[in-house]
Amino acid sequence: MLSDKKMGLNKFFKIIPVFIAILTFALNVSVNGQTKDTAVAAAADAMRSNRALPAGATTSATAVDTAAQLPATATLIDTSVPAKPAEEAAEVDMAPVYKSAAYYTLLFLLGCIFISIVGRALKLYELSRGMQGKEARINWNRVQSILFAIILVLSLYGTYWTYDTYSHTVTSVAGTVHGAELDYMMWITIIITTIVFILTHIVLFGFSYQYGGSSTRKAYFYPHNNALEKLWTIIPAIVLTVLVLLGFFTWRNITNVPEAEQRGALKMEVVGEQFKWNIRYAGNDNQLGQRNFKLTNANNNLGIDFKDTKSWDDKLGGEIVLPVNKSVRVQIGSKDVLHSFYIPHFRVQINAVPGMPTYFQFTPRYTTAEMREKRNDPTFNYILLCAKICGAGHHNMQAKVTVVPQKEYDIWLANQQLYYNDEVKKEFQQAEQKKAAESKKMALNN
Repeated sequence: MLSDKKMGLNKFFKIIPVFIAILTFALNVSVNGQTKDTAVAAAADAMRSNRALPAGATTSATAVDTAAQLPATATLIDTSVPAKPAEEAAEVDMAPVYKSAAYYTLLFLLGCIFISIVGRALKLYELSRGMQGKEARINWNRVQSILFAIILVLSLYGTYWTYDTYSHTVTSVAGTVHGAELDYMMWITIIITTIVFILTHIVLFGFSYQYGGSSTRKAYFYPHNNALEKLWTIIPAIVLTVLVLLGFFTWRNITNVPEAEQRGALKMEVVGEQFKWNIRYAGNDNQLGQRNFKLTNANNNLGIDFKDTKSWDDKLGGEIVLPVNKSVRVQIGSKDVLHSFYIPHFRVQINAVPGMPTYFQFTPRYTTAEMREKRNDPTFNYILLCAKICGAGHHNMQAKVTVVPQKEYDIWLANQQLYYNDEVKKEFQQAEQKKAAESKKMALNN
């Protein structure tokens, strides 16, 4: 037995240099990489801003070996362009490069190696005391129970800190009537899950602390209890059933709007394409004209069918302007790929599908000015985004949304141009005349 322990000691002392070598290599790579990139960044920054290089920084780094790539007659600095003042020169910050996933992965691995070394050292310390016939000084069961208690405290504090720091991201006031209902559902879910999280973790880690392993106490074998099985099965089933039914009826009320409310809502259409939103408002008849993608051309970007007289008073909008406390029914479509109509502060999101119109009806309850006061943010604006990664310019697919009083909305809409303008009307009439002439000619030939 003693020989086995001695062999374990010898193996451990052989492994220690390997761990130290790995740790030293990793630290050297990190430090050297930061030093090299700092020198490179300083050289590049100096060339851009026509400043002297700091001491220790050279332009000989291969990543910026510009002099070797330029003709002999070329200069590194374009003297025809005035150099920027030093205070205006942008500093190159390489810190984000070293805060990447790889950086934290390396730190995690190094931490694991360090903990492993410390653990092995303590374990060998206990083995050496056993070889000398001495009792172990460290009660590892007690140590682990204390660590469980520390983790419990840290997790509870982390929960409080998370709610205190990031709660503003989920407590913003909803700008629509149905948004308040969705927020109510979310808060019920958060409250229930938080209570369950805290109680279960107190029981889990508290039990581990109170009943840590002990050589003086025997564990009680407790295989089954019908009452407990029923308790933790029935209660979660009831809670989940209530949440699911609440969500089902809320979503049904939002999406299944009665016909009478649909007819009375303000009609508008939003069509997505890479990478913008096309906005069309119904005219005085509050009815949108039909669309046909086959009719799309330079003057008819949305492919409106002008044979449908309801389209003649439709208007274009460069942005979305809506009246407060007025139900709005949006017809949503796409010209190319799958997009997603998403207004975060309205709690509105639905896919824009090519060839298949979708609809969302909502009622704004706060004007933009009122929302700015509630958020204490004079620069706040509602915004329409695309919630589908639809291509390289996805991030530019935005449109401003403004909510105003009814009178202000009426004035704004009256100033918008008709989609069926004189140029479009002339082209449409010429196309109809040409089609009629061709039909007449074919009839005569027959």
